[in-house]
Amino acid sequence: MVLVRLTSVNVGTASRLGDTLTGICKESQSGPIKINTLGLEGDAVCDVKFHGGPDQAIYVYGGDDYAYWENSQGLDLAPGAFGDNLTISNLSSLSVYVGDRFQINDVLLEATAPRIPCATLGKRMDDPKFPAVFRKAQRSGFYCRVLEPGTFEGGDLVTYTRTTDAKPLSILEMFELYYDPTPSRERLKHALNAPIAIRDRERFITRLEKTDA
Repeated sequence: MVLVRLTSVNVGTASRLGDTLTGICKESQSGPIKINTLGLEGDAVCDVKFHGGPDQAIYVYGGDDYAYWENSQGLDLAPGAFGDNLTISNLSSLSVYVGDRFQINDVLLEATAPRIPCATLGKRMDDPKFPAVFRKAQRSGFYCRVLEPGTFEGGDLVTYTRTTDAKPLSILEMFELYYDPTPSRERLKHALNAPIAIRDRERFITRLEKTDA
């Protein structure tokens, strides 16, 4: 168990980036924010095919991840710049595992999946090549399901507890598996044994069936 801090709670309304309607443009909020099983109150999810839902209700990015972009790329980015709902200090997405839990006041979150970069992220950063840079950096951040809803605000303490799974699946492993063109059955089964998001579960089941064909 580790104590970290909720640096910022970020909410986005639907807006257009070029021809794309998106909720990626998020701004830090002051005061208490309610959260339910589908995410933060007032936060827009526009592309429901790939975003949102109970298993991807919240997107988290770590303070260490932000520091990486500042130190390696010279990017001075405010919380929410990556479309993250929650920015948490002293946290790196390289060290998080699927099933890790985050208690913030009465709210309990569980990590479920990495964020896979898309063209909308490139538009957000005003750089069409940025998704490739993001992929190479492997600083994906991660989605969470909301196990217990409630209220929190920026500055609250976060109790971070590692999953008790005997063979945990890291967010980084899952990120790499997404891009593996020929994943082994063992790697796919390992992922399917973890409490991953439903979209990824369906994708990996399909890929496993193809390896068995």
